[in-house]
Amino acid sequence: MKHILGVLVHNHAGVLSKVSGLFARRGYNIDSLAVGTTRDPDISRITIMTTGDEDTLEQILKQLNKLIDVVKVTDVSSDSVKRELVLVKVKAPAASRGEIIEVADIFRSNIVDVSQDMMTIEATGPEDKVNALIKMLRPYGILELVRTGTIAIQRGMNNLEGN
Repeated sequence: MKHILGVLVHNHAGVLSKVSGLFARRGYNIDSLAVGTTRDPDISRITIMTTGDEDTLEQILKQLNKLIDVVKVTDVSSDSVKRELVLVKVKAPAASRGEIIEVADIFRSNIVDVSQDMMTIEATGPEDKVNALIKMLRPYGILELVRTGTIAIQRGMNNLEGN
């Protein structure tokens, strides 16, 4: 089962290394990881997607909470808005350019760069939407692909950062 963890940490050098090292030492896999600052510049938020059963999740949460620089850890897997960003550079000769633009439009994505023989498409959405876009673009020839991994925020008044 996939789990998305929101981890608030003190914004110091080496904290990300400690968090990822914990996963490596314990043999837990990180499916995706995203880091960014919060409203408080002294606090960063790490969003980690991992896979495991409930016992594994419980162990991960306990181990993360033991780290000195960890302020708060929450499983934000359920009742949250989840998004991913992808940039896809695809071959786009004149003959197939119109079809690629149609695919981009269907997925409400943006064409952010164009040259004579390629286009770069930007899309955001849930993981399954991003996967579907990639599948539709694959026949045209994907030259390069970059994904952020999943980020998530709890719905409603639930708030990892507090008030």
